[in-house]
Amino acid sequence: MKYDYFCPICKGQLRVDNSLVFTAKSKTNKKGLIFLSPELGNYTTSRHPKFDIQEGEEYTFLCPICHATLNRDETNNLVKVFMRDENGKDYEIFFSGIAGEKCTYKMRDRQVEGMGPDAELYKKYFDVPEEDKKYL
Repeated sequence: MKYDYFCPICKGQLRVDNSLVFTAKSKTNKKGLIFLSPELGNYTTSRHPKFDIQEGEEYTFLCPICHATLNRDETNNLVKVFMRDENGKDYEIFFSGIAGEKCTYKMRDRQVEGMGPDAELYKKYFDVPEEDKKYL
């Protein structure tokens, strides 16, 4: 299955070969490139060995093209990108920006599919009306 992934800000392609490419930054300002699997529910990552990812630490994900922050305003723990499937259908994809949390959400027309062992962590975020999400 071949999906395309886009930055929600600049609409630039985030997929290169078999990886999604992001710039990641820790709270202590350690920065590096991180490569994620484009397969939903696959939490394989790759990075330079000197870019040490700390389990449980929150990371800011940035578009490597326009450098926009992809973490959501409503909850910095979730990162948002767009995905287009092989049939041309567009989806919003959310995943955790916390190292070690394994949860992904695929949303289209307000229908949300959660996947991963930690999918329950942010499920409530998707059940709340848009105008109330700022209170989460």
